Amino acid sequence: MLGAAPIWEVAERQSTSHHHHHQEVWPSILSNSDRQSQSRSLQAVLHGCSNVSSWQGPTKFVSHPTQLPAEQSSLFDQVQGKKVSPAVWGCRVQTVLPPSRNKRYDALSLSVRCNSSGTQSERAVEIEHQKSGQLEGAKRRVVFLGTPEVAAGVLRRLLEEAAKENSLFEITAVVSQPAAKQGRGRKLLPSSVSALALESGLPEDRLLCPDTAREEAFLERLSDLAPDLCVTAAYGNILPNKFLAIPRCGTLNIHPSLLPLYRGASPVQRAIEAGEKVTGVTVAFTVRAMDAGPVLAQEEVEVDPNIKAPELLEYLFRRGTDLLLRNLPSVFDGTAAERATEQDHAKKTEAPKVRIEEGNLDFEQPASVLHNKVRAFAGWPGTKATFYIRSDGSEESEPVTVKVITTRVVEGEGAEGDSKEVTLSKTGLRVTCVDGSILEIQELQPPSKKPMRGRDFWNGLRGRRLYRGEVEAKIPY
Repeated sequence: MLGAAPIWEVAERQSTSHHHHHQEVWPSILSNSDRQSQSRSLQAVLHGCSNVSSWQGPTKFVSHPTQLPAEQSSLFDQVQGKKVSPAVWGCRVQTVLPPSRNKRYDALSLSVRCNSSGTQSERAVEIEHQKSGQLEGAKRRVVFLGTPEVAAGVLRRLLEEAAKENSLFEITAVVSQPAAKQGRGRKLLPSSVSALALESGLPEDRLLCPDTAREEAFLERLSDLAPDLCVTAAYGNILPNKFLAIPRCGTLNIHPSLLPLYRGASPVQRAIEAGEKVTGVTVAFTVRAMDAGPVLAQEEVEVDPNIKAPELLEYLFRRGTDLLLRNLPSVFDGTAAERATEQDHAKKTEAPKVRIEEGNLDFEQPASVLHNKVRAFAGWPGTKATFYIRSDGSEESEPVTVKVITTRVVEGEGAEGDSKEVTLSKTGLRVTCVDGSILEIQELQPPSKKPMRGRDFWNGLRGRRLYRGEVEAKIPY
């Protein structure tokens, strides 16, 4: 027996040809357990042949309907019944792996060359491949790609599901960005996804950290792993066509927006910045263009007016993982690709990467705009505002730049005129913007200090006044 348990095997069938009945044994295609290479791992055996002289592949995979057409059946009878027999001197089988994606059924294309009675004939026979998901005990091979902590949450859930006895899949490998310098000490540390993968017991040679997904050594290693599916979540590298051609069932991405809205690197930040009341998560097939692939599933989510980007991002990826898991059976049997819908590209919006300078707050803008920025840019890059501290009767003011952490818009209240002086309420510092709207700063962080409540910052002023901009000194008469 060549290889492990059959990966492609077609059972016996009964047929009637030329008014006589006989049993036919269809060819079985056997593979080693790893299917490590398209061109090296397959072994072909033709039952009833005295000699399989050579196997050459891969060639081309052919989609096939559920049953062999009548004309193909007749052709198969001719080849299988008489010529492919113990009397045959030899035959050559050509086939390929992996199956064509986006099709419910796969077929093996066999080119059988037979010598019989001194006459050489060649026939091409298409054999139906069993519907994916019906192969007993064969778990689908999934490769996960992700980098930050939020992606580690997705991987953790997938590992938990893969460990279940009745799971359809296993995590064959994990791909993440290389270790990077982090923190104040600038130590070289692995990504959150890499750390979790190793903690979970994944062999080190199954954790791949290429600088880019275009590296030939990486693509060759991925091809050797022969994944059925790749899943990406905040990976951070562009995937080339060579990559996308490798997984049998394609590559699925969990994207935290309602595509085609907010395509790009910062969908959650940009949605919050824009004040969206509804957003969502999408599971979509990956194509070469960014976030432009067919949509498999989507879920809408209402956006709390005070939620910050890191919380919403984590929540959307959690919902997206549930969405992915619910759809995996149809992904593996091919029906998901058939029902995935193209995006309306005319409605696309962009979500470009956030720049550090975008975190500066300008009180020339309305309070609602500033509040959305504070929420959107929480974590990184954060938001900063400059205030001016002044003692009564002094002609000089002292600037102080603080990190603004938590805010709210004071509804139903507004100041008349352009009041630059900051006041104190029971819950925080109140700043009047140019249009009269009021932003309340509930939590902030002064330079070289820990985060604190707005009231605690106010108490530290010790009677000095606070302004949102420079003011002229009041000259006592």
